[in-house]
Amino acid sequence: MGVPEKLAERMSMAEQHEYLRARFSRRNMIRGGAVTLGAVAGGAFVPGATAQAAVPAQRAAAPAEKVDGALVAPFGRHLAYGTDPRTEMTVSWQVPVAVKKPYIRIGARPWDLSRKIEAEVRALHTPAGVGASGDHTQYYLHARLTHLRPGRTYYYGVGHDGFDPAAPHLAGTLGTFTTAPARSEPFTFTAFGDEGVGYHGLANDALLLGQNPAFHLHAGDIAYADPAGAGKTGDTGFDSRIWDQFLAQTESVAKSVPWMVSYGNHDMEAWYSPNGYGGEEARWQLPENGPDKANLPGVYSFVHGNTAVISLDANDVSFEIPANLGISGGTQTTWLEAQLKKYRAAKGIDFIVVFFHHCAYCTSTAHSSEGGVRQEWVPLFDKYTVDLVINGHNHQYERTDVIKGNEVTKKLPIGGTAYPETEGVVYVTAGAAGRSLYAFTAPDSYEGHENDVESVSAFVNLKGGRQNETVAWSRVRYLDYSFLRVDVTPAAKGRTATLKVRGIAESGKEIDHFTVARRV
Repeated sequence: MGVPEKLAERMSMAEQHEYLRARFSRRNMIRGGAVTLGAVAGGAFVPGATAQAAVPAQRAAAPAEKVDGALVAPFGRHLAYGTDPRTEMTVSWQVPVAVKKPYIRIGARPWDLSRKIEAEVRALHTPAGVGASGDHTQYYLHARLTHLRPGRTYYYGVGHDGFDPAAPHLAGTLGTFTTAPARSEPFTFTAFGDEGVGYHGLANDALLLGQNPAFHLHAGDIAYADPAGAGKTGDTGFDSRIWDQFLAQTESVAKSVPWMVSYGNHDMEAWYSPNGYGGEEARWQLPENGPDKANLPGVYSFVHGNTAVISLDANDVSFEIPANLGISGGTQTTWLEAQLKKYRAAKGIDFIVVFFHHCAYCTSTAHSSEGGVRQEWVPLFDKYTVDLVINGHNHQYERTDVIKGNEVTKKLPIGGTAYPETEGVVYVTAGAAGRSLYAFTAPDSYEGHENDVESVSAFVNLKGGRQNETVAWSRVRYLDYSFLRVDVTPAAKGRTATLKVRGIAESGKEIDHFTVARRV
């Protein structure tokens, strides 16, 4: 048993963490291993290239199990950009048991891989009683690669003593990735939220791979190891082993496409750390350029070509699910404004895309809109003319008209074009990646099945509770599994750069398309 549900409702994430740590004995924690473990060595694999890893603050050695490494195959490979996507990439993976001397090999050709470059191990222990599973330890490995060449495709293999990916019979285990180009050129990225483990998530992953994206954005609620989603790890069916299934499911895409995540309410896991993200820090290595001392590892930014992307943590501002409300003390919002100001003034950056979990604008009957986001961040999106905001949380597809100051400034029909410099921001809820679907109060309206209505009944989550509202900004609604594809086209000076945004159903059919244009 973990934190009783009625008790957890009155506790912050930090208080739940303290409760769990006090409840489970020190003897059990020592027996099972520490929360995280880190050690890495860097080395060259191509001229000027190195590998290194960031180590979480809490780490200690876990006992190694005796196992023949030849019998253990890595799985769950996933990539993430470093701070500079042109020259930095992190390769992460998992092994089911402890192995000796894990490493990565990398090179410009599959038959010419580098010497072994040691990888970092982060061992994540979950004792019996914290959720639904028995006592177990998971082993996550990371190699952060630097000094790569822009716009270059690399081949890599991950291994350990007894399992060498350079061996001819293991050639099928190799993966590839491509760094961001040195200059702006057309590219595609994809996005969704709320995937979890199951058939629909698997089907969407298969379609994602077919889009050939440069990177993928996952707007929170990643694996659903915590099915309750209220930051109440304990009597909720929490099972950290779900992460093993999720990483195996997404490997077909994530082993070659940087899988850039933001954290949602289902991603807060109280056992591992006071902020709920200790487990996430073991599983992911994201860019480390977020706000100092904000305690939010899922807040970061990166630039690919002419597009700046900002990941935010809406748990920090959520009135609906307040387990981490106010955790950054306002530093996340201060950092956000500084990033928006910097990117909007930067030469060569045409577009700013922001993604996070809780919706700024949605009419779902489940969560609808988050008042904390509207209060803290929407004014900044307006001020700095953000080009596209992508959310999850509500398990459906919904797209707004162009909004500024919480009002519709322009109706944006399917196929329409928005000009954020003068008109406002378009918001897309893309939370139908795989989990069970929610509902709308209004009929579906999507490409080939348009059903425009003047207003839609919804609500917004405020500090004092839900407040009903009737809105005019709900333009496209689709209640089935789907994801977002964005085609980015830069422009020569004096011309127009575009984001061509498409909603794509699990069946492959297009359910929405519109353009965001910016004169350069």
